[in-house]
Amino acid sequence: MKILFIGFWGLDDPLTLSTTFPNLEILAGSTEVEHIRLATVERNDYVPVLNLPFITDKISFQPLVSPNRVSLLATKFEEFVRFPRHLAEMAKEIGATHVIGRGAMAGALAYLTSQRTGLPFFVESFEPHADYMLESGVWHRYDPRYIFQRFWENKEKDNASGLMPVAENYRQQLLREGRSASQVVTVPCPVNLKSFTYQPLVGQQVRHRLGFPVDAIVGIYLGKFGDIYYDHEAFDIFRTAADFFGAQFRLIILTPNPIIEVKEKLKRVGFSESQYFIIKSPHHEVPGYLSAADFAFAPIKPAPCRLYCSPVKVGEYWACGLPVLLTEGVGDDSNIISQEPAGGAGFNLEVPGSLHSALAHISAQIRQPEYRVQARAMAERYRSVNRSRQAYEQLLGLSSSTLTLDS
Repeated sequence: MKILFIGFWGLDDPLTLSTTFPNLEILAGSTEVEHIRLATVERNDYVPVLNLPFITDKISFQPLVSPNRVSLLATKFEEFVRFPRHLAEMAKEIGATHVIGRGAMAGALAYLTSQRTGLPFFVESFEPHADYMLESGVWHRYDPRYIFQRFWENKEKDNASGLMPVAENYRQQLLREGRSASQVVTVPCPVNLKSFTYQPLVGQQVRHRLGFPVDAIVGIYLGKFGDIYYDHEAFDIFRTAADFFGAQFRLIILTPNPIIEVKEKLKRVGFSESQYFIIKSPHHEVPGYLSAADFAFAPIKPAPCRLYCSPVKVGEYWACGLPVLLTEGVGDDSNIISQEPAGGAGFNLEVPGSLHSALAHISAQIRQPEYRVQARAMAERYRSVNRSRQAYEQLLGLSSSTLTLDS
């Protein structure tokens, strides 16, 4: 088996590092897989060098360099015209037998490549991306990006040899739409349990370096503000948490957003500079910061299609032993949290007192001596990369004896 694997995120993007590389390691570890050509979309004239966190000689890399056009729409149009031609050439070059796209955007490229080559294609991390962007207010209903992405997603549903939605909620919806159960396997966004784990000594060192009191209650947020995430509301949530926990509360924010802007928003809600720390952290340093925290924030905008998502950050939080303060109605995770004693708590900003009750629940959780062990167990149950292994067994026909990654 020879696989053309397409990623719409850049090679150095945290989503590639956290969700694509673990699956590539599984595939490369199979004796039935001879070669994998990884193609990622690279922007701003940046061409990275493949540096895998595992050892293999089966993976080659070829970037898809996105054109720098004045119009975003023109850029997208050219990507979806030019890239499938290049991908078809790659498939022919390596003698590909299968095409895999990571995410619905890459799935569109996988579909177009399949149309050119006749190869079967599969879509990992399949979500209703067009509806995400519409319901978050990022795209509007007559936006060409929404129209085309919705069109591609329907083509993926109708033509893929296998779909891997990230939430069981979405799998059930796909079955209701008439998709075959044998071709749809739920695979929540995985977390690398080797890399993401609670490191108490490192956590203590980080707290000391940041000047946080030994008895501080530390909340952490990982990710950006805006789009599908709360923006100004997130800072109000941080303020409510600070008021709830009192003078001992401290906040860590790891974000790609401009730090000056984030500081201004924290200042607006009354934070002093001694109460928080902000950085755009390299992915390999994230577990250390998570180890310095007591609980984590996941303030995601509510929307009907949010039931179908699987936030990567939730798995990373759990893996490092953190309960999560999560918006209600998010993927399968909200239901899991409501049923698990150490997973965190859900809140709804439209319901008076909901956020305060959720913080009280978090407070009770972090007072339990084994809460980190229990949260970690949730990542092992719900976010292990072994879910990907099981999907490859069913959809690609790979033998379980050749898929041995245990993480």
